[in-house]
Amino acid sequence: MAPRIKTRERIVQNSLELFNQQGERSVSTNHIAAHMEISPGNLYYHFPNKQAIIAVLFCEYETLVDSFLRLPQGRTVTVEDKRYYLQELLAAMWRYRFLHRDLEHLLDSDAELAARYRRFSQRCLIHGTAIYAGFVEAGILRMDKVQIESLTLNAWIILTSWVRFLCTTRENSAHLSEEAIKRGVYQVLVLEAGFVTDHAREAVDALYDEFYVPLAQALEEVQ
Repeated sequence: MAPRIKTRERIVQNSLELFNQQGERSVSTNHIAAHMEISPGNLYYHFPNKQAIIAVLFCEYETLVDSFLRLPQGRTVTVEDKRYYLQELLAAMWRYRFLHRDLEHLLDSDAELAARYRRFSQRCLIHGTAIYAGFVEAGILRMDKVQIESLTLNAWIILTSWVRFLCTTRENSAHLSEEAIKRGVYQVLVLEAGFVTDHAREAVDALYDEFYVPLAQALEEVQ
């Protein structure tokens, strides 16, 4: 039984690599099988179609985001937590960048995935709101309820559309760099600039320096 599980996992991992490199639309199940040097029949034994592979990858992405997008238990949040959230968001967006790049097409192609994504979005907004409220409670940000809600929504819009923005503004959209995605995380961080309290300013400024990527570098491949 073990080799069968291994082949299934290999199919998922190879699909992720190819989708990230070439865009999901450009990759067929035949491409995946050829890349892995297995027969299309062997791939179909594990997955009836490409949608089934994408569903597994989305499940992985969803589980990953759910694992870190929550308030720490039993203590107040710190600026170090802010760094952790930003680093985890960057890693998740980079690892599953094809999902962001082809999102509307993927959701149009699979009603079940679209329903799961809607639930995932709602959950992320709820957790994001709670995290920002935690930063307010900790005295790191100063915001009222409507500002928290608006900031969470703006952050979500930037994070979920950043990869598509890069694809429409870069000449070589197939080869996105991690630095280019890092700039998207920085864009979320600067949304908060006007709300940072005086006593947290220095620590938050250090985060700006850490996550800043020049826009020209994000929009073009640096040779």
